[in-house]
Amino acid sequence: MPYSYLMDFNQLSHQVADIARRAGQFIRQEAQNFDRGRVENKGLHDMVSYVDQQSERQLVAELSALLPEAGFITEEGTTTVGRAEEFNWIIDPLDGTTNFIHGQPAYCVSVALMQRQELVVGVVYEINQDECFRAALGGGAFCNERPLRVSTADDLHDTLLATGFPYYKFDRLDQYLAILSLFMQNTHGLRRVGSAALDLAYVAAGRFDAYFEFNINSYDVAAGILLVREAGGRVTQFTEDGDPIFGREVVASNGHIHEKMQETIRQHWK
Repeated sequence: MPYSYLMDFNQLSHQVADIARRAGQFIRQEAQNFDRGRVENKGLHDMVSYVDQQSERQLVAELSALLPEAGFITEEGTTTVGRAEEFNWIIDPLDGTTNFIHGQPAYCVSVALMQRQELVVGVVYEINQDECFRAALGGGAFCNERPLRVSTADDLHDTLLATGFPYYKFDRLDQYLAILSLFMQNTHGLRRVGSAALDLAYVAAGRFDAYFEFNINSYDVAAGILLVREAGGRVTQFTEDGDPIFGREVVASNGHIHEKMQETIRQHWK
């Protein structure tokens, strides 16, 4: 019986985690002898490899078998299956492609499921550390089946933040640099992992107290957003609630420092 009738999202999240692990195993194997000469450019500083594309095909095939009625929102566009009315998978087959290409060990598989406008399943599989982050709506968040909770820090000066840097569309760079300057002076520091999905997973795990980035895509953040929420955190756009999934900007935090994060960003983000 299809899951659209059973609505067992917790069980579904376990199955999605297994699928993500299998895709991750393929990526791990390819990383051993990866040839940077096989990289293509999608746009300015925006790269894709056969590894991204093959991983996505594998994910689409297995997720289609798991939930045949679902549509897809994918990064690499390897499937002709479009969006569906009820369920949609949101997939980044290799989040952190630039890290992968350069041999930096911080990249992952990210898979989320939306029911209409609500995230119901989120999985982020960090390949090199073999960490599988999993969440289901109302069922909590886990890493390798250990429960996750966001940090308890309630003073911005006691926090470690994550962010991402724009690699195209630099028209708001000055505003962003001003925001970075404020956070540098008022926190324990900023980290740039190079994978939005991992940044969000690490907020859910309490390793980062907050994460913020703009010019970001749904397939980068969807799974991680559910992880943060199910771990007790809060996710919005920069200065308002808005739509952090498709709104192109995200602030995710432990909740305690969220308003301070938005207040700081608001000083320069017009």
